[in-house]
Formats: sequence, structure tokens, C-alpha cells
Amino acid sequence: MSEELTLTILGGVDKDGVPEPVKFLEVSKGEIIGIVGPTGSGKSTLIDDIEQLAQGDTPTGRSILINGKKPDALTRVDPRKKLVAQLSQKMHFLADMTVADFLQMHARSRGKGPGLVDRVIELANTLTGEPISPDTYLTVLSGGQSRSLMTADIAVISDSPVVLIDEIENAGIKKQEALQLLAGEGKIVVVVTHDPVLALMASRRIVIRNGAMVDIITTSREEQDVCGRITQVDNWLMSLRETIRRGEIVEELA
Repeated sequence: MSEELTLTILGGVDKDGVPEPVKFLEVSKGEIIGIVGPTGSGKSTLIDDIEQLAQGDTPTGRSILINGKKPDALTRVDPRKKLVAQLSQKMHFLADMTVADFLQMHARSRGKGPGLVDRVIELANTLTGEPISPDTYLTVLSGGQSRSLMTADIAVISDSPVVLIDEIENAGIKKQEALQLLAGEGKIVVVVTHDPVLALMASRRIVIRNGAMVDIITTSREEQDVCGRITQVDNWLMSLRETIRRGEIVEELA
């Protein structure tokens, strides 16, 4: 994949078949893009269009380009050439194997060395308050541990340059750190969210209404300042949750 990777969304139609106001959006490597809008507005539908690399063949009529070109048919259907990885708050592992065995198998399938396993586990443990060890079985991981492991795995081992994230605000994972990790590894990160921290972390956010992209908002300096302040509150709440989870006494509220 080109070092100068871009993802382009060409607009289609809304739920009533009316052309959507946003006709064109290009996203670059390492960028975080938010998708916001009311429940039922069509946010997940946009995620689905990107995941499928739609070519005017979905109900929205949108098309997705990679580096300004239509992806070939094989890229759209061959799992080995998959350009898009997806994370959601409902994901769980089903394979009955250890964390280390899973990561080694994935690294081999990507033509990468086993030395990445320790790095993935180390990064995963920065995203969850529940430590993950190499000999832990995947099936006993909590939801937060599973999503932390998959985030680190996608960042380090996966070749997919685009990561779609569907509402991880209640997923038991340090969400800001997760987005920063993925973007820092050069991934294009597209996140559906109602969370103000995640929305304002994005460089731009797509506003969805009635199935259409109706606006693109660039995050302002003032919004970045707001994001910094509410992130402090969010981090405090995360720490408070961990204190209560450990069965400890909460001694102060400031």
C-alpha cells in the first residue's frame, strides 16, 4: 500500500433518495475522522459503505476510493487483501487458544516475526485496567481486554490501513489512548461516536442526518481546548471506575 494513503468518500443519496449535500471527502493516513448524528440517522450505514468499499452498489449509492482509484474486485472480496479492519464494543474472541498463540499465528499469516507478540501485549496493557498475560486464553478475556488486545493487534500486526470504530465509549477500554495508538501507527481511523471526547479528538467530523452526510466540521482551536479539559474529567472517571472495581474505598472526589 502506498505511503501516501488516502481514503475518498463520494456522496450518494439520503433515505429519501435525495442527493446528500457532502459530495466528496478525502481522508489521509494518520487522520482521525468522527461520525456524529442522532440515533438512527445512518452513521453505521456509512461505516458499512467504507467496510464494503462500496462502488455505488449499496442503498446509499456511495463510492469509496483508495488513493483516488476504485479498488479492484479481488481487494473487495479477498480477506487476505482486506484494507479495512473494524472494532466495536460487542466483539469477543471465540477461538480456544492463548493470547500468545493467537498473536503468533496472526503474525505468521502476515509474514511477520514472532517478536511482535510482546509489543502487542505491552500496548494492549496500556489500554486496559485488567492486565493481559501471554498464557491467558482468549475465551476468558473480558470485553475490555478483548478490545484492547484487538486494538493493539490491528495497530502492530494487521496490514489493514483503515480502521473503523463503532461506539467504543462504553467498551471498557482507554478510548483516547486507543485512537492515538492507531493514528500514530499511520492508520486512517474513522470513529462513530456520541462521546464528546472522541468527537473532539478527531480533526474533522462528519454530521449525518436522515442517512446523508450533511456537513463536515473541522475541529477548531477552541474545541481542542474543550477536549483537553473534558479529557481530564474523563480520565478521572476512568480511575474512579478502576478503584471501585478493585474493591477499594473512594477517599476523595477532587
